[in-house]
Amino acid sequence: MTLALTFVTPTPDSLPAAAMRLEGAVAAAGGEVKSRRTLGPGAEDWAVVGATLAALREGSLLALTGLPVDVCVQPAEGRRKHLFLADMDSTIIGCECLDELADFAGRKAEVAAITERAMRGEIGFEGALRERVAMLTGLDVAALEQCYLERVRLNPGARTLVTTMAKHGVRCVLVSGGFRSFTARVAEAAGFHADFANTLLDDGARLLGIVADPILGREAKLATLEAEAARLGLGLEATLAVGDGANDLAMIRAAGLGVAYRAKPVVAAEADARLDHADLTALLYFQGYGAGEFAET
Repeated sequence: MTLALTFVTPTPDSLPAAAMRLEGAVAAAGGEVKSRRTLGPGAEDWAVVGATLAALREGSLLALTGLPVDVCVQPAEGRRKHLFLADMDSTIIGCECLDELADFAGRKAEVAAITERAMRGEIGFEGALRERVAMLTGLDVAALEQCYLERVRLNPGARTLVTTMAKHGVRCVLVSGGFRSFTARVAEAAGFHADFANTLLDDGARLLGIVADPILGREAKLATLEAEAARLGLGLEATLAVGDGANDLAMIRAAGLGVAYRAKPVVAAEADARLDHADLTALLYFQGYGAGEFAET
């Protein structure tokens, strides 16, 4: 089996050292580099034969310790995916919307502490969501608009990633344990085809401190991945999922390529690849796209 070994860095000066270390990792895994391509600034792609997937993944991660370089090792065949699911908070955007909303209610520290525990998988997501939403009881609904305008920003590379995949016929879906009042606008800004999230209830003027049932959490994200794949007639091996928290784990495990983005340790440990340094366009490089194929944004 031919493996694709892709390494990406925001600091191209790191590439020579990374290449030297990865050559050693390939050799230690019993492999041989058959071809090399430059995909874009700070992005290299090698075809490797003779190594096992598990050995090369582990060896590559260890080899790059201390360098600002991300690496992905996967079967070369089928690396371009046809369905893309992404988490929103702290993945496609650079904040946790619920934490930011809580700031308008004067309770950000309390809410953020619960968010952190939930994302680390230390407490259940659904109970944590209900507890945090209850702290927003009585908040003026105008805070939703203010929060979006003042706090919500796409992470670097997000729009290029989504619009490029969409340009190449990939269905792109935003799936969040957050709220549709944010996902609908983020999905439009980034170029997603659809979005799924929870609904905050209000009386027309103020938040009720309640989230509508059923809650979209870990299992619902997995169910969305499976349903979207089935609707398109795809096997899960043709899917890509990215997220940062424990409620993303099920879809990351199930996807053909599951990626942890600036993720909690429990997620990074189980993902096929992780992005700790490069921006989200690295997900395009991981699939073998060259910079010349990126959509203009």
